[in-house]
Amino acid sequence: MDGIEPTLSWYLALAPEIALAILLIAIQVYSRALPSDKQRNVGLMTAWGAFTILLITLGLWLFAGEPDSTLSRDLNQSLIWGGMIRHDLITLVFRVIFLSALMTTSLISLDVKRLQTVEYYALLITASMGFSLMAASADLIMLYIALEMASISSYILAGFYKNEDRSPEAGMKYFVYGAFATGVMLFGMSLLYGITGGTNLYAIGGLVMSNQPISPEINAILLIAAAMIIVGFGFKISAVPFHFWTPDVYEGSPTAFTAFVSTASKAAGFAVFMRVFSSGMLNFTPGNLGQPGQGTAWWPMLVSMCIITMTIGNFAAIYQRNIKRMLAYSSISQAGYALIGLLTFTPDGSGATMFYLLMYAFTNIAAFGVIIVISNVSKSEQMEDFYGLNKRSPYLALVMLFALLSLGGIPPTAGFLGKFFVFKAA
Repeated sequence: MDGIEPTLSWYLALAPEIALAILLIAIQVYSRALPSDKQRNVGLMTAWGAFTILLITLGLWLFAGEPDSTLSRDLNQSLIWGGMIRHDLITLVFRVIFLSALMTTSLISLDVKRLQTVEYYALLITASMGFSLMAASADLIMLYIALEMASISSYILAGFYKNEDRSPEAGMKYFVYGAFATGVMLFGMSLLYGITGGTNLYAIGGLVMSNQPISPEINAILLIAAAMIIVGFGFKISAVPFHFWTPDVYEGSPTAFTAFVSTASKAAGFAVFMRVFSSGMLNFTPGNLGQPGQGTAWWPMLVSMCIITMTIGNFAAIYQRNIKRMLAYSSISQAGYALIGLLTFTPDGSGATMFYLLMYAFTNIAAFGVIIVISNVSKSEQMEDFYGLNKRSPYLALVMLFALLSLGGIPPTAGFLGKFFVFKAA
């Protein structure tokens, strides 16, 4: 690292990921000491561990000082570990989302007997580490390693029910589509490296913002690289037209994992989008570097993707008879709403998107928690299984009601506040 020795603050900046690695080892040792009928305690340990790490993350923020709270690219003192990691407000907020998703997913998994294995919780923790490192990545190499760490764990979790037909199919579809999207994104990154000669997002952003004339050939390659990177992370957030994997994977995967991937994976995709935008890496217009804002060549494409995502997701959800497929299309539409704040290219818009994703994570996991309880009894996930729920279990019906109202953006729910802030920022 160019002769610079790591300091204590560098290690503290990675404290959540280090703590997750320790938790990963601890649950494997703990499971060895437990009899086979007590493996449920591994899930409890994972949930409590995630909650403890969440408190540590917030405590370090409160007592060790607020990280770089601006979304600009000129405060490079928050770049650490040789420019691989950036410790700022984006990193902090998305860590809170990932740790909250890990904690709540572990809790709702406790009612599923087939998931009470150490492998399941170890994969959840590994995926959470990958998502967290994605949000903190300030370098293309680090970003790719973190993405693969999260993706491979997610592919295995999607096909975790190996004795069912739907789950291995979901895992295979997720793997094939995900590998294709990752390959496209990686090729875009390689083009970007070939042009700029670097992999640090902020160094590339500085070059792009240098206001230098460029040749048509270089301009074309930059546009292709930008489009390929957008394709890769459009897949992660389930934006149209990269959404085709979502309904089948959500329906076939274990319900608890569906809750996790619909929130944490989507948030990770938005974290990377936000990181790329804040670095200025893609901020150019045809023929000239350094022209910021809404004049960028790919901005109309993103706006169109945002509008189509909201429209198709909402209309397709209406016709679904399987509750998980309905929530899958709802998840697609939620990505469109979150994109609105991101495309304002302002700190207020980015803040609104982060608040929206945090509220969405809790709401969506609550809805899937109710689905787990109902499907444990009915052995089905059809809409008909929820008929008369208010008479059979009024408390579950109330939770599901508030979750669906929030997902629909009905006041005064958290989902309404999230949509309000997003549209206000626009």
